[in-house]
Amino acid sequence: MVPRMIRDARPDDLPAITEIYAEAVRTGTASFELEPPSLDEMRRRFDIIAGGGFPYIVAEEEGVVAGYAYAGPYRPRPAYGYTVENSIYLNAPFRGRGLGRALLDALIADAEAKGFRQMIAVIGDSDNTPSIKVHAAAGFEMTGTFRSVGRKHGRWLDTVLMQRALGSGDGEPPAREPGT
Repeated sequence: MVPRMIRDARPDDLPAITEIYAEAVRTGTASFELEPPSLDEMRRRFDIIAGGGFPYIVAEEEGVVAGYAYAGPYRPRPAYGYTVENSIYLNAPFRGRGLGRALLDALIADAEAKGFRQMIAVIGDSDNTPSIKVHAAAGFEMTGTFRSVGRKHGRWLDTVLMQRALGSGDGEPPAREPGT
């Protein structure tokens, strides 16, 4: 077996990332998108996240992209500048192998190194127990649930909110204030 490698995502990873996400959109409830975005749209999103200085990583296993994760802006207003929202998606054959946790740990480390102070997980579907458990194991705390805010695959879906401090969190001021 080829060992797992976690690294920064590259533009040539986007076809695999697009397929992983398309499967999640078509069959799952982690994303509330109803139609999978095109490769061009995924490229546009990648350019915004990676080009904006936010972490965007992939895991390679058995020579293929087995999953990916990124942390993007939580909200667009400058006061939220030290808070990121994470996303993790796994290629179906690689689920249940600890890959989600490995990606989340690497994403947390990368976000801390970039000076972010809070990470928010917005988990689609309160029945998404694996995602809730992996976030809890990585130190995220449950902050709330929005009930029945989405509808997909013929049923109402909740959104679960979890949060984790990064680095010193709110224990000390940042080196610079947002917008300066």
